[in-house]
Amino acid sequence: MLALWYSPIYTNGLDPEARFPRERYRLVKDALSVGPERGAIEFREPRLMDPEDLHLAHDPDYVRDFLNGTLDDSMVRRIGLRPWTKVIVERTLILTGGTIEAMQYAVSANGFAGNLGGGTHHAYHDFGSGYCIFNDLAVAARIAQRDFGVDQIAILDLDVHQGDGTAAIFKEDPSVTTVSFHCGKNFPFRKMRSDFDVALEEGTGDAEYLEGVERFLARELAAMNLDLLFFQAGVDALETDRLGRLSLSREGMRRRNELVFDFARAKGIPLVITMGGGYGEPIETSVAAHADLFQGAAQR
Repeated sequence: MLALWYSPIYTNGLDPEARFPRERYRLVKDALSVGPERGAIEFREPRLMDPEDLHLAHDPDYVRDFLNGTLDDSMVRRIGLRPWTKVIVERTLILTGGTIEAMQYAVSANGFAGNLGGGTHHAYHDFGSGYCIFNDLAVAARIAQRDFGVDQIAILDLDVHQGDGTAAIFKEDPSVTTVSFHCGKNFPFRKMRSDFDVALEEGTGDAEYLEGVERFLARELAAMNLDLLFFQAGVDALETDRLGRLSLSREGMRRRNELVFDFARAKGIPLVITMGGGYGEPIETSVAAHADLFQGAAQR
């Protein structure tokens, strides 16, 4: 049984006019509710996280200004998601809470868990960017260390865009290894330095991509004594994605996921799966790939 956190506010908490495919969350939930693995997925409603825990990864002034609705307009523009709704704070705390609760479950059960959202890897310590307000991966990792005595963590980011905020937050922290496979000529255009960066050429397809991921898992990640693995599982490397610039097929994306799942299972490492990006044209191509992700996790 895969425990998967989801709330309708993931979609409803964003304005319909926002330049973001907000319906993704609802559509993926609907697909999983009728799909072949529906009996193997248990949906759970995330709670509001404790805002104080945001300070584990974020600047207190930034946290305060967001919660109070007093962020400078330039910072709001950098994040995007405008126009902001009246429940943007509630949505953000619930979305981040979903990743925290998935982490708590995965560590306690020594298994897999996921958030049908999250993976907000462009959020830095003191500002948000690229549709990301707070970095749920960083906050959940810090809570895992504080509350569960987790020592070594890896954040494996396979979104097509570099996990720049995550890399920046953990740049001085040897206890958290940051990994990013991304399109080199894509947002963010000013890259940070992850512990491991794999910058792929535009148009990279299944064979080269999968060979690189498989080799990295076998040679690099396998050599680490990990206690917890976060998987930022964006599907925007699909060839149909309007923001991706890579050329993975749906089957290639399934195989990518299987490589990560099989690695975590073989090593006995708790795995937290977050949804990441997906901007397909049509959006149904992203929805199908996101559904494949969680169905594949449920199968294992």
